[in-house]
Amino acid sequence: MSKAGVSGGGLLALVAVLAAVGASFAFLDMPLGALFTGAAAAEAADFVRRFFPPDLSPGFVARVGFAALETLAISLVSTLLAALAGAALALPAAGRHGRPARGAARFVLNLLRSVPELVWATLMVLAAGLGPFAGTLALALHTTGVLGRLFAEALENTPPAPAEALAASGAPALAGFLYGTLPLVAPQWLAYALYRWEMNIRMAAILGFVGAGGLGALLYYSLSLFHEAQASTVILAMLAMAIAVDGASAWLRRRA
Repeated sequence: MSKAGVSGGGLLALVAVLAAVGASFAFLDMPLGALFTGAAAAEAADFVRRFFPPDLSPGFVARVGFAALETLAISLVSTLLAALAGAALALPAAGRHGRPARGAARFVLNLLRSVPELVWATLMVLAAGLGPFAGTLALALHTTGVLGRLFAEALENTPPAPAEALAASGAPALAGFLYGTLPLVAPQWLAYALYRWEMNIRMAAILGFVGAGGLGALLYYSLSLFHEAQASTVILAMLAMAIAVDGASAWLRRRA
């Protein structure tokens, strides 16, 4: 294909994207011009001003600390459950147990990850009631679908020679996987699990808006009562936790 054809195709794609963006703005009827008026700037400044200074009273800080620990526990337990379930589903999804099992496992993984975490949380709240248990189940279900697919792809890209050599020497299939395949994929599996833990710590804080406990529930409660100073404290706690988890995850990945 000539360079003129490639550049013409790229220009046509750019025009199509710009046309789609323009049509989307027109369809949504978004008054973006109102954001740049003096009244909008004054209202925004007044809105931000209501969040300062944060509420640092000992009683409320203690409540925030407990909710932060609850959020951290939700993210840890859900990620661990998802890693175990994802590893179990990754084996058939990678074709280790035949084509029918591969198709069934991939269908389950696609179903789990196609439903957003907030939808899972809403369903789990209806099924298990309000609280951290519902949030843990919601994150575990969605993350199982994500990690299972990633784990399966790692297995498919792993050289089969070590496991085949063990099988040829008479080792059982389990030993071939544990000593021939798992050492090759374990660092990648761990990196995927840690990355999802980083994401789950943020989602665990958000799921409280639908009754799944943690910092999100406290933030929703504060905003519902227009206690902006308390909401500011919760938001700062979310930010601090996200930074801490990012640092811990990066350190663990370097050590792995």
